Amino acid sequence: MVKYSQNELFSITDFTKQLSSLLKNVKNNTIEKIGILKNNHLEAVVLSTQEYARLKKIEEESLNQKWIYWRDEELDNFGKIAIGLSRHDYDDEDYSQW
Repeated sequence: MVKYSQNELFSITDFTKQLSSLLKNVKNNTIEKIGILKNNHLEAVVLSTQEYARLKKIEEESLNQKWIYWRDEELDNFGKIAIGLSRHDYDDEDYSQW
């Protein structure tokens, strides 16, 4: 969950009244983000274009990544372990100490 400081949350009314100065603060990184509240519920978030572009790049890179760190047989073994554990096919070792 994203946390907001007091100076990052604004009602829609206050946001529209202070729009110019708030956008300047976001652009200059004085404020990281602005949470816009409607009826005391978070409705939208305003980010700088730089931050938005950075987040989109991360998203695109993560979507293009494959399981490059695990070989196929490791993934297959992981699946077998998960299935075995879900069927309670494990030994009598006490795992409560982990």
